[in-house]
Amino acid sequence: MRKIWHGAIAGMGLLLMMAGPALAAVKQADGDDAARPLPAVAEELFTMANQSRAESGAKPLVWDPALAEAAMQHCLRMAANGPISHRYDGEADLLSRAKAAGAHFSQIEENIAFGSRAVVIHQGWMHSPGHRTNLLNPDVDRVGVAAVASQGVIFAVADYARGVPVLTAPEVEAAIAGLIRADGLAVSREARDARLACTVDQGVPASADPRPRFIFRWQGAELTRLPQELETMLASREYRRAAVGNCPPSGSQGGFTVYRVAVLLY
Repeated sequence: MRKIWHGAIAGMGLLLMMAGPALAAVKQADGDDAARPLPAVAEELFTMANQSRAESGAKPLVWDPALAEAAMQHCLRMAANGPISHRYDGEADLLSRAKAAGAHFSQIEENIAFGSRAVVIHQGWMHSPGHRTNLLNPDVDRVGVAAVASQGVIFAVADYARGVPVLTAPEVEAAIAGLIRADGLAVSREARDARLACTVDQGVPASADPRPRFIFRWQGAELTRLPQELETMLASREYRRAAVGNCPPSGSQGGFTVYRVAVLLY
């Protein structure tokens, strides 16, 4: 089980394994038994996960093809390398693997296992505190699952994530503008000055006319609510109009998808 969110990583090294001959076979994998993808098993694990989430009151997960691709690449690696692990020498970490596969997320978690059948793997995850937490986490909303047959057992990987929509600059600006209008402020249709202000960490663009009374900048993945500090400023009723600008995020984001926004208040 591995969990990553906004740059923080927590790993327990908790793996589901079989004892006896099956475990020895995985440890001695030499490539003679080519891994065979099992899409029906992956689908079964996906279905059982959503059944368990429904029973716990969590919303169902949506299948994410990019996460499924990342899960498959690691699943094949597990089958070839054994014993199972979240990362092998020379392999990218979970966050990088998911990003390379095309996933967009603000949080990501991973369960891995091998066993004889899908139901055995699912029950193992449900009876392991860390894996169960990942599977039932109400903060994640999508998943990609992969399963392969090799060395007489089934290897499985489930990558869970909180997805982030892929939006253009005007779409980001429109989303934030809608939230600001809901607080009673008019929002300018002209985004040039706000976009320029977004690209710097401080100061007011020389071209800004009229000059804003305040500039609020932030970056993150959440576009359904405003930062609390900005909400407080809007609630003060000291401002009557705003302009919103989006620009590329600053600094290294690893594999996380975030948006950088500047709001000019007048």
